[in-house]
Amino acid sequence: MRSLTRSREETTLPPESTDPAVRHVVFDLETTGLWPRRGHRVIEIGAVALEQGVVVEEFSTLVDAGVPVPPEVQAIHGISGAMLEGEPKPEEILPRFSTFIADSVLVAHNAAFDVGFLRHEFARLGMPLPNPHLCTLEMSRRHFPHLADHTLETVYLHLFPEAGFLRQSHRALDDARMTAKIWLKMAGE
Repeated sequence: MRSLTRSREETTLPPESTDPAVRHVVFDLETTGLWPRRGHRVIEIGAVALEQGVVVEEFSTLVDAGVPVPPEVQAIHGISGAMLEGEPKPEEILPRFSTFIADSVLVAHNAAFDVGFLRHEFARLGMPLPNPHLCTLEMSRRHFPHLADHTLETVYLHLFPEAGFLRQSHRALDDARMTAKIWLKMAGE
């Protein structure tokens, strides 16, 4: 893990709930599949903490969940089973991440997926996840209904056309940083 200074019900906030005095943690997960109830697990967490619109801290770690990474999933994010060997186990990392997010508002692109996975992982350890959350995917659908799709890349390039990049693989901290920029831009409009 790198930390850099710089109820079970869904708790979703409307996009107008962007009080800058509240700490927001923008996060992304990489997983071994799409369905936690089918045994898929979190294998990477990336997050940026924002206070008054400024990144004040980052959290990034691989997680050795003890399950294989299917080749088709590895092709998406580039994380192999070998990369996870010797990395911290969920029971070590998730309490640290819980402390990192504390009572922050969570922000994610496709929050239903990320919050659902995180809630499932926390529940495995008997930990609650009461944090409210915002979804930049839903916000972009409301703000930009004309876009062909609302993937993280599409929304980012729509808001920051000068970026002009092609990403090779999805990695949690990079995606969290992109999502933070998207959220700050949409919340400020």
